[in-house]
Amino acid sequence: MNVMVDPNAARKAWMGLLAKAPADDLAQLWTASGLAPDHSLLRAPEIGGVMVRGRAGAVGAPFNLGEMTVTRCSVKLSDGTVGHAYVQGRDKEKARVAALVDGLMQTGSADAIDAQILAPLRKAAATKKTTRSAKAAATKVDFFTMVRGED
Repeated sequence: MNVMVDPNAARKAWMGLLAKAPADDLAQLWTASGLAPDHSLLRAPEIGGVMVRGRAGAVGAPFNLGEMTVTRCSVKLSDGTVGHAYVQGRDKEKARVAALVDGLMQTGSADAIDAQILAPLRKAAATKKTTRSAKAAATKVDFFTMVRGED
């Protein structure tokens, strides 16, 4: 059996985590890390829109669901590493920081960045998911059928 493994899976995971992280949490962790890498902006943070597509029941034909505002940014670190970010909304600073973290995660600093920034974001996301699941479970209604003794 030949199983194909995505070589970019780890990068997709951290970029998704950065994109979904609350801007305040990311800014606080970035500031606390004390990182200020030399970099240049390849693409300054800019706001735009994307079309979001959906599928009925996750299997139907795709359809245009609506538009969403995004901010993108690309940076080049002093060693030549390029980092990119796309984040929902109009937060230019979040996009810049996310691009810097993406760039740093491709360098020898990856373990330190993961411990200082990504691990706390993963923990916060897991806690939020657990809390949301607990709230949903509290409203769950179990339906059952009682058997009447008649044949």
